[in-house]
Amino acid sequence: MYNDNPTLDHLVKTIDPMRQGEVLDFPGHQEKGNGKLFYIESFGCQMNFSDSEIVAAVLHGAGYRSTRNMEEADLILVNTCSIREKAEDTVRKRLYIYNKVKSSKPGTLIGVLGCMAERMKKNLLEEEKLVDLVVGPDAYRDMPKLLESAEDGHRAINVQLSREETYADISPVRLDSNGVAAFISIMRGCDNMCSFCVVPFTRGRERSRDPFSIVAEARDLFDTGYREITLLGQNVDSYHWKNPETGEEVNFAQLLRMCADVNPDLRVRFSTSHPKDMTDEVLYAMAEKENICNYIHLPIQSGSNRILELMRRGYTREWYMGRIHAIRRIIPECAISSDIIAGFCTETEADHQETLDIIRQAQYSMSYMFYYSERPNTYAQRNLKDDVSLEIKKRRLSEIIALQNSISRQLNQSDIGKTYKVLIEGDSKKSAEDFKGRNSQNKMIIFPKNPGLKPGDYVYVEVLDATSATLKGRITQNPQS
Repeated sequence: MYNDNPTLDHLVKTIDPMRQGEVLDFPGHQEKGNGKLFYIESFGCQMNFSDSEIVAAVLHGAGYRSTRNMEEADLILVNTCSIREKAEDTVRKRLYIYNKVKSSKPGTLIGVLGCMAERMKKNLLEEEKLVDLVVGPDAYRDMPKLLESAEDGHRAINVQLSREETYADISPVRLDSNGVAAFISIMRGCDNMCSFCVVPFTRGRERSRDPFSIVAEARDLFDTGYREITLLGQNVDSYHWKNPETGEEVNFAQLLRMCADVNPDLRVRFSTSHPKDMTDEVLYAMAEKENICNYIHLPIQSGSNRILELMRRGYTREWYMGRIHAIRRIIPECAISSDIIAGFCTETEADHQETLDIIRQAQYSMSYMFYYSERPNTYAQRNLKDDVSLEIKKRRLSEIIALQNSISRQLNQSDIGKTYKVLIEGDSKKSAEDFKGRNSQNKMIIFPKNPGLKPGDYVYVEVLDATSATLKGRITQNPQS
């Protein structure tokens, strides 16, 4: 999939650079100490952030500790994204910065992880010599051995993809966590060969993690104070696990119920859904369980059937709208978001107008919107012509953004006067006098603090004002009490 994750390739998450000199120690993850420190930055989707937490666990097991100060690190890592050319350019710029740090501290190792590893390994490791090790998304267990090789001055690379690896037995180190919300990876890879998407080539074939390890991780998170989990997969709707011994099978709807049953105070979210695979069974599970959040990220990518066929998405606009209508019918309060690509190969003005039309029909609460950028080795790159000019792409994208912002503003304005159950995530970015938190529909709400409340608490908030991106309100009583 192209951008089928709610946190996308234009986003970057780093360990907070303002907290200089702080070394993070995570009891239970460090078997032996070698006095070495690592610093990691993650680019891209939520799966990349989740993978960085797996990498941190592997490194802690090898004796490394985390630091928020790049300059003192013995190992600098970047977890990369290949979804868009801009993301790769950003990573390359970061690598030059890392090498400046390395020049002032000889012996520092630099490593590239994740989706860029396979495609860029020769350039980064051999030709440009920007890195010391390259590790693909299925080879993180091999990092201690690769680090030993890099320390000895040898070529350190493993980008081999796996049909079995799920890291189910590794307990992730929650890097830079707010202690309230956490990701749980439930599957890896993707079998959908969308013509524009590089993910199947960088993350391999689809495989599902066993549900019992997922539920155990959710229970452990709840017991340590977390109150929200997001189940991650390139296409969570195709989650399917079969017990090789008993033949027992678990699908995504069943997994949702299992996670929701951990505790009614544990919120469950998921990302990302694929329109061709989302079933009514999943929707009914959401409707039955109050703690499964009323929010679905359902990428459309284009509103034109001709373009959808070229994209190899596996559905029509009519099928997609049928899924939208099913969501509205079964979960009336559900918010829906989407991904949209402007200017795909051969897109005409009529195709573009169909995309604008479906945005109006679907009434997304928000969308991730981009213009098409050709990715190497994809079907589109090999067989289709990227013939829409950059000027037209940008103009169409600006029209999509303007329409979506208008709809988001209208939907948020309609929330004024309503009261929502909100999970407090922490302080507002703009004021330490205010809390921020999200409702079930994934909308961020800002509200003044009340004494005695803390992140992880649930409160009821009445919405008093709204912008296209944020709701503002005040704490009130449960409207049902």
